[in-house]
Amino acid sequence: MTQERLARTMDLPPAISQPNIFPLSWRTESAQASRLEDIWKAARREYWDPEALPWPALDVSRYSAEQREAIAYWFTLLSVFDASAPPVFANALTRTYEVHEEDAVRRAFFSIERDEQNHEQFCGLAISRLTPGGPLDYEPQTDLGKRAQRNAKWLYHNGGRYWTGYNKALPRYSLAVVFSSFLMGETAAATLFHHMASHCEEPVFKEGFRNIGRDEGRHMAVCLTLMERDYPKISAEDRALVTKQIRAGYVFLSGVLFEPPEDFWDLPDDFIATQREIEEVARGAGFGVATYEQKRENWHQAMLNVKGVLDRYDIPFPAIPEVGISGEEITDIDYENIIPIF
Repeated sequence: MTQERLARTMDLPPAISQPNIFPLSWRTESAQASRLEDIWKAARREYWDPEALPWPALDVSRYSAEQREAIAYWFTLLSVFDASAPPVFANALTRTYEVHEEDAVRRAFFSIERDEQNHEQFCGLAISRLTPGGPLDYEPQTDLGKRAQRNAKWLYHNGGRYWTGYNKALPRYSLAVVFSSFLMGETAAATLFHHMASHCEEPVFKEGFRNIGRDEGRHMAVCLTLMERDYPKISAEDRALVTKQIRAGYVFLSGVLFEPPEDFWDLPDDFIATQREIEEVARGAGFGVATYEQKRENWHQAMLNVKGVLDRYDIPFPAIPEVGISGEEITDIDYENIIPIF
């Protein structure tokens, strides 16, 4: 089919159908733009190289096969969330261009994308040293390792469902709604990595977790700044959706931060028992995985932090009785239409 040559019939081209990354612009309008510029500059100053961590000091032979498999499993669990983040944020970054966000917003999202690539690489570097070929091509050496690999396959199955849902949901919602999911994820991640950095004994892991925790703190600052800009004028419809997003975020993120509830997760009956056994072995090896009670308390505090943000904008917080937080009862979440961001 021959394309119509509009330039022969009109002096100026017609308006570009939106959403589209064109026409390009570099606008700065909000009072929050300068704060986002500062975050962008901090991201450049604080950039770190996962390959430059003290990997040569990691002597995997000092761990038993079961311990290596247990620690690698934890990184595999983390990879479902943190290693999926680069494509998740890449799509969100594209979205900021399509809706013609402020220049500082786009660069703030780019800095998150770059950080998350580091976090993915950190997962891969750890797994490849502990269980070469892992998670799926490594040949387990112990019974626990075999069960851990089975768990990993089910985790990735659920991750694939999440990715499909995310791609369907992202174009449907304003970025103001998306920010609530990002804040949920970044608050939870900061809690997780600060715990790991303070409890893990292996120097290379401790340093990596410390760096990631610092990154997540910046990501939280991006979300809070954008919410400050957009939430005073958020619509009633979006307010209700944010409340659902927070409840859904709890369900999704509990896969790594707590224990996966059945609301979304499709897992074998022995999944949680196996994971608890794996975590006990990892803790015995000096790898600082939180206990059940520590996880519950960490989640409780993280949710209170998110609630404190939403309270500023009179957005109802959902009930999360699993960690002792009361609020609005949410029973009608359609997980095919919610944006699960990790």
